[in-house]
Amino acid sequence: MGREAACTCDWAGTVAEVKALLETNELILRGEIRRRVPFSEMQRVKVQADCLCFRVGREAVQLVLGASAAAKWAAIITSPPPSLARKLGITEKTVVRTIGVVENDELNTALAEAVRIAEKGADLIVACVDSPEALRAAFKQARSALVKGVPIWMVYAKGPGHPLNEEAIRDFLRRNGMMDTKVASVSNRQTALRFNLRRTN
Repeated sequence: MGREAACTCDWAGTVAEVKALLETNELILRGEIRRRVPFSEMQRVKVQADCLCFRVGREAVQLVLGASAAAKWAAIITSPPPSLARKLGITEKTVVRTIGVVENDELNTALAEAVRIAEKGADLIVACVDSPEALRAAFKQARSALVKGVPIWMVYAKGPGHPLNEEAIRDFLRRNGMMDTKVASVSNRQTALRFNLRRTN
């Protein structure tokens, strides 16, 4: 998510300067007070003057962020994160084509929200790739739809040590007339890049 702030933290009476990081599902505090707090454990989240206030168990916490930032952080913490289906652009009206083997439970759940999975007439393509060969094969299978403007998500393994990474996917598809337009975390183990046909004047 990328929100961060240097601020004063009062954690159950212990006051210190911290660096607060607001991630997708948790708040991280670094400095003299070090904590990782999932949003699900934060109770009574509210804004008082310049402070973001909440409770973790029986402990009261205040972060002096300024009124505007405190309100934005409170809204993020108390709002449920978007579903994977929403992040991928899958709705009950979307026809999705899949390429490769979908082995991820989170991705299968997102695909279940589509009106149907079909090889033809798709509004969106989701390709699971784990090697340069699989990437090239997926692109070849999807090419006729891609030239018509259908977007494709390339789902691949996170982190180092895998045969295929973000740089290789971007390089290959950009050389073949595509442009990456969005990124989405699929799970703890997989992420995805969305590509569309590059527009030419």
